[in-house]
Amino acid sequence: MSAVFNIALGIALIAALAWVFRLAGQKVTGNAPRFRDMPFGVAFGYILGALVLVWLIWAFVQSRSADLVTANKFFFLGLAIKGFLLFAAAAWVFRLLGRHIGTAGTRKLFRTIPLTAAFGILVIIVYAILAIFANVIAPHGQDEILQGVAANIIPGSDPDFPLGTDQIGRDILSRLIYGAQNTVGIAFATTLLAFFIGGSLGFLAAVVGGWTDQILSRGVDVLMAIPSLIFALLLMTIASVWSSRLGIPLTVFMVLIIAVIDSTRVFRLARAVGQNIVVMDYIEAAKLRGEGMWYLVFKEILPNATAPLLAEFGLRFCFVFLTIAALSFLGVGIQPPLADWGTMVRDLAAFISYAQFAPLVATLPLLAAGAIALLTVAVNFVVDWMLQKSSGLKE
Repeated sequence: MSAVFNIALGIALIAALAWVFRLAGQKVTGNAPRFRDMPFGVAFGYILGALVLVWLIWAFVQSRSADLVTANKFFFLGLAIKGFLLFAAAAWVFRLLGRHIGTAGTRKLFRTIPLTAAFGILVIIVYAILAIFANVIAPHGQDEILQGVAANIIPGSDPDFPLGTDQIGRDILSRLIYGAQNTVGIAFATTLLAFFIGGSLGFLAAVVGGWTDQILSRGVDVLMAIPSLIFALLLMTIASVWSSRLGIPLTVFMVLIIAVIDSTRVFRLARAVGQNIVVMDYIEAAKLRGEGMWYLVFKEILPNATAPLLAEFGLRFCFVFLTIAALSFLGVGIQPPLADWGTMVRDLAAFISYAQFAPLVATLPLLAAGAIALLTVAVNFVVDWMLQKSSGLKE
């Protein structure tokens, strides 16, 4: 009951400060429009944001306290704040360089790009470099058990292994880098396949219509009625049996299963966009010229549907990426000896129990989880910017 009372008291205090803030702003600025027309909810948000900012500064100071117990209590929060400041600075420098380096088109693009989208593009470029050149960048192999090296080396205790080693003596830094190649690369290939299947069938249903549209749409409705993760887990369990019998890697089955499941969402979008385009005059003109169906799809409809499909590609990639990580965490996704971030989270999860007295050790499972979260946020930032740009909305 005391907790509820404290929360209510805190909300009341913030509300009172918000009212004083708005009133003071009106008096000081001579009833300027900014404060005169300010809703109470906006004033409440300003006060709440200011209090949260003050608390974060205080918590960051506590994370650097000489008292080890206090520092450990705020260790992860301090780490998150430092990471946020580092990434914000890197995104600002990246956008600044983009405005002065490159072609005229890229410089113009970077002059209008928001900082969040610059951050997203920077992260995607870094992940792409790690994925493509993992064999060169990684100091060790992804499944290499280092001879003469102790297992469970604590991060930062050995300069040769800055992130330490896992339970069987593999370099965690190398596995993180190879995880970008495997997890991100497989997710990208799966998303491409899902878009090829869903986009082709969606445009086909939009152009042909009739029974073709009805059969495809009802089949998609049936697949979409089943929760995607549960459906994928069920099919992967069945595929794990057939994988050993047929001699086909389970990862191949995973790519096909997730691509088919996610193609249903792409089908819906492609069909809706295609139906809006096929009624246009230039489509009728192409039909009168005697153009075939494939010409209509790839020469007339697809170029005019690029913007929404690109935005959807980013969103689908995030969902596919998270699905693969979830399946790997459950043991039916990307299989050893391939390094995968979902598998790394599962294998290193036991180190979370050290969070109270050895927070640096507890960061091990958070490395892979953070890599997953960082890429997801980055892609969403870029997708939001693309949607805003394609819709013509201004900041």
